[in-house]
Amino acid sequence: MKKLIAFALALPMGVAAQQPTTPPATPPTDTTMAPPAYDTTLLGPVDTTARPIKVDEAVRLAQRASPLAVAAQGTLETSRAQVRSAYAAFIPALSINAATSRQGGDRFDPQGALVPFTGASWQYTHGLNLNLDLFDGGSRIYNIHTFKADVTAAQANETLQQYGIALSVKQQFYAVLAARESESAAESQLAEANENFKQALAKVHAREATKSDSLRAVIQVSNGQLAIVTARYDLSTANAALTRLVGTPFTVTASPDDTTGTSFAAVDSAALRALADAGPAVKQAQASDVATAAGAKAARAPYLPTISASWNISGNGSTNNLAFVANQYAYQNQFRLSLSYPIFDQLQREQSIAVADVAQRNAQAQLRDAKLAAQANFVQFFGALRTNQEQVQIDETSVEAAEEDLRVQRQRYEFGASTQLDVLTSEAALITARAALIQARFNYRVAKAQLEALVGRDL
Repeated sequence: MKKLIAFALALPMGVAAQQPTTPPATPPTDTTMAPPAYDTTLLGPVDTTARPIKVDEAVRLAQRASPLAVAAQGTLETSRAQVRSAYAAFIPALSINAATSRQGGDRFDPQGALVPFTGASWQYTHGLNLNLDLFDGGSRIYNIHTFKADVTAAQANETLQQYGIALSVKQQFYAVLAARESESAAESQLAEANENFKQALAKVHAREATKSDSLRAVIQVSNGQLAIVTARYDLSTANAALTRLVGTPFTVTASPDDTTGTSFAAVDSAALRALADAGPAVKQAQASDVATAAGAKAARAPYLPTISASWNISGNGSTNNLAFVANQYAYQNQFRLSLSYPIFDQLQREQSIAVADVAQRNAQAQLRDAKLAAQANFVQFFGALRTNQEQVQIDETSVEAAEEDLRVQRQRYEFGASTQLDVLTSEAALITARAALIQARFNYRVAKAQLEALVGRDL
């Protein structure tokens, strides 16, 4: 680049020494007067090792590898196990036992004399026990309601996490596409800057322009090179972030032929609003409210007595030698009904009720806030979708107009009807229009992904 600037500075003096007083009608064709090509090594290498991947596959891989998805799935499995356990509480608890022991040595007879132990030395016992709470104040029923609501909340949370992960993946996926579009725009910018540089050198050589024109062209070439470097850096950064999300051991990048999120689908705002009002976040808050309401009822169950029943049968026998079973057993069985009611439990029941009531009020407040947040987010995301859709269409028209304006200004400059400053102004307007179009496309895609995360389904 230093050589390029020195070349532009020295050109007028060399021309003045070599050219006659009357400028030639056309610029010379001597190749030594052509602008030097930019050094491609300054732009950095292009990463060609990244494996292209479509957005659907990227989302699927991320949803399988994300710690948030794994935790949400684990919470759902735990909640389902709690429901099964709550139903099993209505089934009697069953247990069996078996034991053996050996006795030997001495003992005292009724007169207090020490005599050797007589009788079978090996003793065997076994038994069967059944226990069931017949009435517990309704705690088991309320627990079933609580755990079922927990399952619903866990399912909603799983959906919420899945679409939250999808949103993060799509944002990075679209960032890769935007960086690639920026690189293409930067290459066009550099090509246009080199064309302006050639044109400026020719006019300076023909004494139809000043040295300032060539220096301005040099600056534009430098800006074009910097734009390519920046775009390639953004692309490599976006690829690295996308690779982390999908959890692959190799680098991935957005597939160039994946056009997901670029089409403007017809969206019914009323239907979307209804979906947002029943989105995963709202469903999760509703399920939490149901669970805490059942928990508040369960906390009051200890004010009622608990009635329990138990039945057991046991047998015992003895042998003189070690064996797996005795030859004969004596069996006993027992059936028992019991009622228990704590008169004073050091205010433990009152504390449980207070905690459950607070949890219920918190769940109600969270549900109310979740509904309001869904409405506010819908207005924001849907408005962003529509705004950026219009912005994309406007910016596409602006880019076409800016390209045509630059072409006209370049022709006018070639024939001396405009200045280099006019050309550079038009080129700057084109660069701005391209950047605005790239950003509008990115914003539209992200807004659509945000709506999908809000309603919990693909649009």
